[in-house]
Amino acid sequence: MPATEAAARPCSPPLLQLDNQLCFALYSTSLAVTRLYKPLLDALGLTYPQYLVMLVLWEQDARAVSELGERLFLDSGTLTPLLKRLEAAGLVARQRDARDERRVRVSLTPQGRALQASAERVPACMLRASQSTLAELQALTRQLQGLRARLGQA
Repeated sequence: MPATEAAARPCSPPLLQLDNQLCFALYSTSLAVTRLYKPLLDALGLTYPQYLVMLVLWEQDARAVSELGERLFLDSGTLTPLLKRLEAAGLVARQRDARDERRVRVSLTPQGRALQASAERVPACMLRASQSTLAELQALTRQLQGLRARLGQA
């Protein structure tokens, strides 16, 4: 058999082929989504992880660092530098909790609250870029959240 035929024939079983891997579909989709977010978030002066922190604080202000970490699935070693950069940018303020000095609370500054109005266009831009309906993306989001929960129990 010629070498080109042998090279063209799959050597691995279907279960080990890249395009059959859930992890690769999630990873490559995540890269594509993050690439689309970048120019939108650059205009806001935020990185993608900073945007996620701001989304949580826009939902409910004055959260403990531990709450932010739980909500975003981030450890304090990852979250603390993020929060320091957001604080340096004037978007959040960190303060020790008056009732428990071990806890640090993160609150939006007026500038951080004002940024929310500019950020409101981001989801619409992403919806257009996805060429999907809102209902399709909501269903996909629910499926992924369910998968995440099941994997967390495994």
